[in-house]
Amino acid sequence: MFVRALKDLWETASSVLPLMIVLVVFQLAVLRRPLPNLKVFMIASLFCLFGLHLFIKGASNALIPLADTVGSNIVKLNNNLIIIGFSLLLGYASTLVEPALAALAIEVEEISVGAIRRNVLIHTVAIGFGIGLAIGISKILFNIPTKKVLLPLLFLSGILAFFAPEEYVAIAFDSASATTGPVNIPINMALAIGIAKTLEGVDPLLSGFGIVGLTSMGTVLSVLTLGILNR
Repeated sequence: MFVRALKDLWETASSVLPLMIVLVVFQLAVLRRPLPNLKVFMIASLFCLFGLHLFIKGASNALIPLADTVGSNIVKLNNNLIIIGFSLLLGYASTLVEPALAALAIEVEEISVGAIRRNVLIHTVAIGFGIGLAIGISKILFNIPTKKVLLPLLFLSGILAFFAPEEYVAIAFDSASATTGPVNIPINMALAIGIAKTLEGVDPLLSGFGIVGLTSMGTVLSVLTLGILNR
């Protein structure tokens, strides 16, 4: 068990250490600047390594199995409205705690000098993500091909982008990227695949994936709509 734990830790380290080495070498050899605080850097690097490792283990052993089980069992309710409504609420709630989105919202509020409030942006993105997840789950429940759902959303986003202020267009696409973080993806992907595996006549490979793209489109549409309303 101890050997397995060390092996798992090394797998995490092998993905983090190359990035750190590249940055350190570039700072020292190319820019010829010392590290700001070597002691703090070393301690923080260890925190980063162990923190990422613990999160990955926690997500793979808790969040993902739980969401997969919920997805498999919720189908037994045999009520599509409840399933879609639950998906919307889950997407909304999980987005509120996404750290990347919180960081983006702080930056947007600061750069816009308070014109785009942090909480307004976060809740707008969360609503859009929830709607996108609900659309994705509906796609699975009714066995609709992904392209038949995604293409109309792309067309609609193009129309909204034409009317929305330019700054909201940029923020919309960055917000979509910020939602694809370590909280949302494990939970919502596992939920979708759990539902797809349980339904008869549904291919989990075709229907269970594509959810991330749909949630991103929901986020883009919600932020563009906010921009049009605030124009």
